[in-house]
Amino acid sequence: MIICPTCKEEIDDDSRYCDQCGQALLYCNQCGRVGVGRRCTYCGGLMVVPGKEAQQAQMESVASVGYATYGSIRPDDSRSGAQGGMPVLTLANDSLNIRIVAMNGAIIGRRKGPYTQFFEKQAYVSGVHAQLLFKPETGWCVVDKHSSNGTKLNQRQIQPDVDMTLNNGDVLAIANVNLQVIIR
Repeated sequence: MIICPTCKEEIDDDSRYCDQCGQALLYCNQCGRVGVGRRCTYCGGLMVVPGKEAQQAQMESVASVGYATYGSIRPDDSRSGAQGGMPVLTLANDSLNIRIVAMNGAIIGRRKGPYTQFFEKQAYVSGVHAQLLFKPETGWCVVDKHSSNGTKLNQRQIQPDVDMTLNNGDVLAIANVNLQVIIR
């Protein structure tokens, strides 16, 4: 068993995602430990997504961890366009200084998931509010996880546990936080 670095729950050793919070797991390419960030805090090795080529894994680890912070994406960012057949989904609210680069399976919430720093002070956002999923047949989707104050897509309430396809230009409302959908 390993411990998820995001939610601190025990999960299976061979997991790629935490089955508790949805966080994509990164492994050190030198010592094999699970962690967050670009470098392993134990040995300094590069944190990578298992089963990917080293260069692509490095780009994904930077995309999923390095830029999921307040502020905008750096101008020299080379992540534009689809990576490995999966388009890049960004959720943005410039007035709240939020710019999220989506991870497949990630939870959006005030207490769980990789984006808590954006929502921890948003009282109307549930602890586990919604989940982002990429499906090859439909593209990026959002699923409401029985949130208290609901999830809306283009001002229409979505039902819990129903995959709703996201399109470029849509407005996704997580409780009272509106996010512009950008897909490239």
